[in-house]
Amino acid sequence: MSRKKILIIEDEIVIRSSLKKFLEKQNYKVCEAGSVDEAAKQDLSKYALIITDLRLPGQAGTEIIKLAPGIPVLVMTSYASLKSAVDTMKLGAVDYIAKPFDFADLLETVKTLTEDPETVPSISNIIGTCDAMAELFARLKKVAPTHSNVLIVGESGTGKELIAKAIHLGGSQSSAEMILLNCAAIPESLIEAELFGHEKGAFTGATEPRVGLVEAADGGTLFLDEIGELPLDAQARLLRVLQEGEVRRIGSVSTKKVSVRLIAATHRDLHELVKNKLFREDLYYRLNVVKLTLPPLRERGADVLLIADHILEKTARKMNKRDLLFMEATRELITRYHWPGNIRELENAIERAVILCDGKSITPELLAVDASEAMHPAADLRDDANVSLEDYFQNYVLENEDRMTETELAQKLGISRKSLWQKRQKLNMPRRKSRRR
Repeated sequence: MSRKKILIIEDEIVIRSSLKKFLEKQNYKVCEAGSVDEAAKQDLSKYALIITDLRLPGQAGTEIIKLAPGIPVLVMTSYASLKSAVDTMKLGAVDYIAKPFDFADLLETVKTLTEDPETVPSISNIIGTCDAMAELFARLKKVAPTHSNVLIVGESGTGKELIAKAIHLGGSQSSAEMILLNCAAIPESLIEAELFGHEKGAFTGATEPRVGLVEAADGGTLFLDEIGELPLDAQARLLRVLQEGEVRRIGSVSTKKVSVRLIAATHRDLHELVKNKLFREDLYYRLNVVKLTLPPLRERGADVLLIADHILEKTARKMNKRDLLFMEATRELITRYHWPGNIRELENAIERAVILCDGKSITPELLAVDASEAMHPAADLRDDANVSLEDYFQNYVLENEDRMTETELAQKLGISRKSLWQKRQKLNMPRRKSRRR
């Protein structure tokens, strides 16, 4: 197995050298830089992790986060305070350590952050480092090479179609086309003909025979978005396709064998629809072989800034407006806003901001979101910058764990669920049984 590459950005040579020697003994390949400007001259995409000091000559260490989208950045500083920790997390760092640090703790953190990226599918534009996305990627990697049906669940705008494409491209049928249909976009009277095709004269207006999308997807993938909107009659026909591997056009007496991999997506609770007799139970279980759940953007922590930076770069390049950057206040708003429309809303807000921006900086006003609806991070709940990070963590968790889930706690603290769990273990703070009913 190849050695993972780590970049250390530290202006103090003694610290940099000792850290380099320590990590090299752990079988990491380590490169060095004394400043962000020096580091920026390298190909940052080749690194599995960047460890940077917060205070450096020239630009602050956190500036490397913008220059290395998708690469985890671990920030170290001798100024251990809650304020600097939370601010660092807001800027997109994956974790924060205070100097002098314990090498055993550092190694544990480095190992966690450089785990094999088995979870990352071989498709661009999927960005995610939070625990929920890591779990989703791991499942995606396992299910993509199979022919199993997949159900993708998530709020509107979370990227369900992108995940479906990743599954298709990772499967044996990737050389064929992925056929897509949004079930909510087709009138109920036409959707069966659209899916299953029809013969000439099958109904008024059927002047010519037509191949349906199921038949067109033979040998490939059929992606049905918003499958919760599929009428019951069409559900019965689709069930036959899945059970028998055959399709019959409307108005035909013969069937045709088809081999179709079905990926379905919905923002609705199909189990609830089944209970209300609005979705067939047998079809639900046929679809729900493997379920992938996409978290809403508001629960993805530092991912939101990584995604925002990626969208800004892509949009600015498309509109020939190079070198645009978010102001610090804009980055804070992006982090705190709850994004009810998820990634789609973020894309629209950034595209609008790029169009309207006259200079090089994207101001908060250009995003045109309601700042009053922004979430309040942990930094707003306590202003004592001198309290130790561990003391604050312990106090905050103990005070709030009875009324918050682990996801909510991690979100308020500006860390991932995995980091929250690790800190609980380190501080011997297992979660108490909730007293809520």
